[in-house]
Amino acid sequence: MRSGAAPLTDADVLLLDLDGVVYKGRDAVPHALDALADVRARGVRIGYITNNASRTAAAVAAHLGELGLPAGPDDVVTSPQAAVVLLAERLPAGARVLVIGGEGLTSVVAAAGFEVVRSADDGPDAVVQGFSPELGWRDIAEASFALADPDRLWVATNTDWTIPVDRGLAPGNGTLVSAVHAAVGRLPLVAGKPETPLFTTAVSRFDAGRPFFVGDRLDTDIAGANAAGMPSALVLTGVDGPKEVLAAPEKARPPYLLRDLRGLLEPYPETVVKGSGTHVGRAVARVEGAELRVVRAGEPIDLLRAAAHAVWTSGVGAYALRIPDAVLGLRASLR
Repeated sequence: MRSGAAPLTDADVLLLDLDGVVYKGRDAVPHALDALADVRARGVRIGYITNNASRTAAAVAAHLGELGLPAGPDDVVTSPQAAVVLLAERLPAGARVLVIGGEGLTSVVAAAGFEVVRSADDGPDAVVQGFSPELGWRDIAEASFALADPDRLWVATNTDWTIPVDRGLAPGNGTLVSAVHAAVGRLPLVAGKPETPLFTTAVSRFDAGRPFFVGDRLDTDIAGANAAGMPSALVLTGVDGPKEVLAAPEKARPPYLLRDLRGLLEPYPETVVKGSGTHVGRAVARVEGAELRVVRAGEPIDLLRAAAHAVWTSGVGAYALRIPDAVLGLRASLR
């Protein structure tokens, strides 16, 4: 089966999610450093974008530097930075903003010229909410008191339900936003993925004409890139794996599926439908009734690509299909 161009062939800027794509905790994802060195050697600029509001861009850049990746604060776009853009579009300079979050958010709001306040009694013009592990009930309550005024602007940096930490997945900013929503009965403007402000802020920052994005989560990363009209790839080094890929709704389906970041510069095999079979490389899969069948396994990543296309075009939801263990168990062979 023929191979097409590498995913990154036409890109001038590569935008990367961080945790699960570039690093996991304090350590680099396998092959990420060498792959990104090859990308830089091709003259493609690299930018990093993150929903995590708890760290400053400088802290993220320092972490990348410790891993051996050349990066400064200007190479990192955070959801607090995108949230401040939303605030600036709607508030006058010097407006009071009740900040529910940590240094990663507070420092950005203050640097943008807003007056940071910590109580609803200070008469804020807006509330901006982002994750910090130090947040508690009193902080959530202050946001709820302020947002009792239905005309007061509410911006959330992101609504991720979970955040990866060293011990696993922990509740993320989405759970805290949901708590305020339950109290006030309305929803915020959201800056981070899967909404588009973070993507548009990054495109503006890097003056990208042909950006390409890579993430490890379908519901935030890929859905966000699709909404922003940006080509993207899902790497299987982070949160989502074969089960989630097969069940992905149309808005969250990635144009490219990659084993890891090395795939950005490798020829990408064409997907060819012959009869009822989907062919990718040597792999062939097809949907028969309520069953996904592996006709020929081929390379593990090609089998997942073929299986995903077969399921996505079958008109049958993945959860209504019998999926063979040969596909569901691909995650182990892709590591």
